[in-house]
Amino acid sequence: MKKIINLLFITAIILSACTAGGTSTAESSVTQSATKTPKPEATVETGSRLEVDEEALKGLEITVWTPWYGIESSLFDSFVEEFNSNNEWSIRVTAQHQGTFANLYETVTASLPTANKPDLVIALPEHALGWNNDGVVTDLTPYVDDPIYGIDSSDIPPVFWDQDISGDVRVALPAQRTARFLLWNKTWAGELGFDSSPAAPEDFRQQACRAQQSMLKDESAQNDFMGGWIVDTEPTTAYSWLLAFGGGVLESGNYRFLAPNNIDALTFLRELSESQCAWQAVETDPITAFATREALFITASMDILPTVARAFASANNTDEWNVTAFPGGNKDAFAVYGSSYIVLKSTDEKQLAAWLFARWLMEKEQDKRWVETTHLFPLRTSTLDLLADYKKTHPQWAEAITLLPQGEIQPQLASWRRVKIMLGDGFAHMYRVNLPSGQVALVLAQMQSTANDLSK
Repeated sequence: MKKIINLLFITAIILSACTAGGTSTAESSVTQSATKTPKPEATVETGSRLEVDEEALKGLEITVWTPWYGIESSLFDSFVEEFNSNNEWSIRVTAQHQGTFANLYETVTASLPTANKPDLVIALPEHALGWNNDGVVTDLTPYVDDPIYGIDSSDIPPVFWDQDISGDVRVALPAQRTARFLLWNKTWAGELGFDSSPAAPEDFRQQACRAQQSMLKDESAQNDFMGGWIVDTEPTTAYSWLLAFGGGVLESGNYRFLAPNNIDALTFLRELSESQCAWQAVETDPITAFATREALFITASMDILPTVARAFASANNTDEWNVTAFPGGNKDAFAVYGSSYIVLKSTDEKQLAAWLFARWLMEKEQDKRWVETTHLFPLRTSTLDLLADYKKTHPQWAEAITLLPQGEIQPQLASWRRVKIMLGDGFAHMYRVNLPSGQVALVLAQMQSTANDLSK
């Protein structure tokens, strides 16, 4: 008993000493825990911020106008039928196909002051910007960010997602995205002494010129000018070459064509023609020429890639060919373009219904079917998980996907609708009049002046 009393006494002394010198570690921890301000719990929103009664969506009818015909319009019609049958709000969509982007733009613009305008339009981003300037486009930012009806944009590559923004306003959502690429005959290039695709403009020149020189070795004089790059004067091709040289068409938000890097780009291209390392296929189909070794390089959009593969098969040509970006001095580049979903202003209920249909079209299951039909880029990164078999049977398409980080958006100006046509016309004019390479600045100066007029 005495030992127990002594032990308790010693323990009490020790505890008293700890208290005198300061609070014990255990007690301090408890005290701090008790006095610490508790962290507020994160608030999870459970309702929509759009202030639309969900019951008001029941049986709501909306119209969508598209620029498509043929296989695209047929697939879209099947999407409409599927959405109408399965959507949880019983929204009814009616589609009208206008045939071309130009016809769609004119038809929609004419309908805007009337009660017959569509609720949803699938048009080009520059069309959306123009209509937004007229005050008839719905800002989709609140819809994107809505807790209930929103969308996770982190799954969409920025080069697609950022195209449809004007200041703080989201004027549209990406519907389709594509690009024009250089196609390169790897097997033939290997026989010419090159083991990789061009990494810079000078590499491109060397390969194109050696291909042309190889055409001089046979007995035929008719193909002596062939072999290199077949000139392509599409506006997107011209724009991509400018980007590859570190140029472009904008400076501080305004058009600027007459710039040193743009001069370098067009001078390089004209010099290719002057040395017969680039040629114009006036009576020859570029795809056939590529498949029959009359051209080492051609330019083509993504939807054409299966056609090129069939041309090689028809020619019994087993050469390996690849997709490449436009080679630049510091970086390779190409321009990404395509259509967008545009919700026109109407009632809150119809705007939400149009948004819900567009959002559904962007889901990866529908996105997969778009790719398999049109051969364009998937809009979502996660869609690639559903396209493993497609990638195996379309290797050049798979190559194009890997190049996407080099892609750049087009000018975010409504006037680009007209200016891009002018760019293509000016680019073609250089070849039509056989403009000397030393005079390309004259063409760029004229482009500059015309762009300023078109943007007023």
